[in-house]
Amino acid sequence: MSSQNIYILGIESSCDDTAASVIYNGRILSNVVASQKIHEAYGGVVPELASRAHQQNIVPVVHQAIEKAGIKKEQLNAIAFTKGPGLMGSLLVGTSFAKSLAYGLNIPLIDVNHMQGHILAHFIDEDGFEKPPFPFLAMTISGGHTQIVKVENYFDMTVIGETIDDAVGEAFDKSGKILGLGYPAGPEIDRRAALGNPKAFQFTKPKVDGLNFSFSGFKTAVLYFIQREVKANPNFIEENLNDICASIQYTIIGILIDKLKLATKQTGIKHIAIGGGVSANSGIRNALKDGEQKFGWTTYIPKFEFTTDNAAMIAIVGYLKYLEGDFAEQDVVASARLKI
Repeated sequence: MSSQNIYILGIESSCDDTAASVIYNGRILSNVVASQKIHEAYGGVVPELASRAHQQNIVPVVHQAIEKAGIKKEQLNAIAFTKGPGLMGSLLVGTSFAKSLAYGLNIPLIDVNHMQGHILAHFIDEDGFEKPPFPFLAMTISGGHTQIVKVENYFDMTVIGETIDDAVGEAFDKSGKILGLGYPAGPEIDRRAALGNPKAFQFTKPKVDGLNFSFSGFKTAVLYFIQREVKANPNFIEENLNDICASIQYTIIGILIDKLKLATKQTGIKHIAIGGGVSANSGIRNALKDGEQKFGWTTYIPKFEFTTDNAAMIAIVGYLKYLEGDFAEQDVVASARLKI
């Protein structure tokens, strides 16, 4: 890494979290996130409300990140922002703010792919966290994404498997909705799964060729199962909630681990890095750790605050791109469906 003193401000606004972070030579000085509670009432993110909340949050969040870092905005070397993928209205708020700030300070602008951010979060200098060696396999699992990516170096990545319909986070949230749990349901399913029997109920795993995933059929199977059981016993959910959650989680984790096993077999790569909000799930973390024993994997799980949507991951990509002199022009535009 460089011997220069480089301060990068990262801005993330791809979904419903407004986040800003300052990184200094690879170390995070601040990482501020403003979450939007408004969506809980709707059981999912409402794009129009999300972009309005970003407009309210972005100035205070950026101000707080710079203040917490203990620097002045004039010390910043560049502004990194999420170009995509994500919700268009949300992305536009972060993009236009980053462009204006970079222009005002007369410093470079760096566009970042949100998915690369999840993967390269592993390269934040953080005590007690090892960085994966190249090449490695990255599994990015979140509310909007499920991907397996072969990573040759910082900016040489190939998606080798992805979901053909719903993301894994959606499978958790929709299953939770069927059970009457709040939004987002993933953390509650995880908590209850620890108290239940994962083999109490069986759900079939979708059959998808190669390394791709599918979760829409799984959600339908959960829905029909619950409808059938509730018809026979109206108290079925409350009497069996922990077991249902454990069985749902066990099946989802099985789908993910099966694909990872196939990916390691096909590529011969046994270094596995995980990222994205769903990687906070304790069942998935435990299954990966088991994989170290069973399959000889080495697994890398970033610090909890760098797994969900955050700006530290955008700032680290910004830092790595800064070292390469890879800057964006002022006419750069946000892209809702940006590919790696």
